[in-house]
Amino acid sequence: MAQDVMKGTTVLCVRRGGEVAMAGDGQVTVGTTVFKHQANKIRRLHGGKVLTGFAGSAADAMTLYERLEKKIDQYKGNLVRAVVELAKDWRTDRMLRRLEAMLIAADREHSLLVSGSGDVIEPDDGLIAIGSGGPYALAAARALVSRTDLPAAEICGEALRVAASICIYTNENIVVERLEEE
Repeated sequence: MAQDVMKGTTVLCVRRGGEVAMAGDGQVTVGTTVFKHQANKIRRLHGGKVLTGFAGSAADAMTLYERLEKKIDQYKGNLVRAVVELAKDWRTDRMLRRLEAMLIAADREHSLLVSGSGDVIEPDDGLIAIGSGGPYALAAARALVSRTDLPAAEICGEALRVAASICIYTNENIVVERLEEE
């Protein structure tokens, strides 16, 4: 089992009408076996002002959450600076380079994807998805944004349900979190 890779993560972040929402499914898969059905892949950082979601190894994600929270504190809540500095560390640190995960972080102003190859991406349309079912969730979210008036949180839930109906590594045990207005 040491050779098997943990799969089964789908996380989606949607910005719409001043609302920011993030959703993740609950499935954790190792190889071809579903190990868990109700994992929570969404975390709040920085006193609840930042939503984060991960795809990949859970242990690696926890390491990234801890490092990101320290960076956010170090840069006094500046999420963009914190994520850029995390990406630099992730790319250059020998131990961090081995992490197998991706991360989405969002605050009231920015939604960012960060990866171990040094990528820090802020989408043009306010939609980001990662993980096995990410492309399906992203396509569904784009369709819902262009064809409905649903709020961001409902788009997240509906788009993940679409992904779960297509992707074998995504389930319908969906957790949706919203950033509240300040």
